[in-house]
Amino acid sequence: MNVAALSDVKEAMVTSLFSEVPAGIPDPILGVTEAFRADTNPDKVNLGVGVYQDASGKIPVLEAVKRAAAQWAASEDTKTYLPIDGVPGYNTATQELLFGKGSPLLAEKRVATIQTVGGSGALKLGIEFIRRFLGGDTVCLSDPSWENHRVIFEAAGAKVESYPYYDPKTNGLRAAEMLDCLSKLKRNTTVLLHSCCHNPTGVDLDGATWEAIAGICAERGLIPFIDFAYQGFAEGLEKDSAPIRMFAERGLTFFVASSYSKSFGIYRERCGALSAVTGSAKEAANVTSQVKRIVRMIYSSPPSYGAQLVSIVLSSPELRALWERELTEMRERILEMRKLFVSKLGQAIPGRDFSFMLTQRGMFSYSGLSAEVVRELRDRFHIYALETGRICVAALNQKNIDYVVNAIASALKPKS
Repeated sequence: MNVAALSDVKEAMVTSLFSEVPAGIPDPILGVTEAFRADTNPDKVNLGVGVYQDASGKIPVLEAVKRAAAQWAASEDTKTYLPIDGVPGYNTATQELLFGKGSPLLAEKRVATIQTVGGSGALKLGIEFIRRFLGGDTVCLSDPSWENHRVIFEAAGAKVESYPYYDPKTNGLRAAEMLDCLSKLKRNTTVLLHSCCHNPTGVDLDGATWEAIAGICAERGLIPFIDFAYQGFAEGLEKDSAPIRMFAERGLTFFVASSYSKSFGIYRERCGALSAVTGSAKEAANVTSQVKRIVRMIYSSPPSYGAQLVSIVLSSPELRALWERELTEMRERILEMRKLFVSKLGQAIPGRDFSFMLTQRGMFSYSGLSAEVVRELRDRFHIYALETGRICVAALNQKNIDYVVNAIASALKPKS
């Protein structure tokens, strides 16, 4: 065979390894943001974004974080790996923030805490541990829940089911149906619960419902897994952690996936933690050793920078106080926008009641807007939201709120 013929054969035989790989389904939240960024209209508004924005529409860097960054820049003296379980001071501060500095759990060393790559990483590590060591093959989520919950748990090989949660007829909670469903779950089912600021609805559980859930989990032998991504955004640091502390006081063993992305505004630093409340110091040590093995198999050790900043802020009385003031300002601005939004909607659309949004908490709100209305807001007014009707209240400000309200009023007018 001559050289030319051999070249033809080789060319015919070469096939790309990736020729049969299909395009992935776009993430419903990130896809909205991508479409928003591509829109050149100067009046565009992104209500689908899942980050806090200040009154000027910017994602701020907190002053407490800036000061901690300056301290760390002056003191950092190595770029070596962190321990597999992360910055020790970060883990200790996380435990105290979740359970209280004087918690008997901490005195008895019954909490195993691992620094993770964001709150998503905590969910991933938690379900991997549950699958390996607790025999849990099913996870039950609220209906609806954050879209990534299902993706993370299914990717780990878990079967994902749902329990009743949001009632679109009342824009409230299906508490009785929820409790009835949980009371029928099989033993070792993992129940994913939102501690506060439920994503995506903003509808939270009340104290009585939390107490009932704790009783069901204990009686049925369920595995509680509490997602705590918004500590400080509902009522404050202490009150927002009340469900977690109540579970601990009831003697339950459970998991908490927490995150500092929102409360510190350090989204890109990926600062989360997985905490397991165990029955003894020995159990906590065993859990830590096994979760570290899982970490080693996935990413070996976590990133340093963001965790160092959190540790510095939470260990400094001055910076801690500054951070708490800034966190309060963020929470109060969201509440102010929520109240103003409902008021203006009521004036612009007198025949429709949006008052249910006042009982919702946190950055998000299930607005009650249909997918058809959401699409019209995007196509006609360049206002982007999720087709579920979830909007980010933190994306509203004095400059865009009238535009958004008037656009919603126009989209809701009966079509002639």
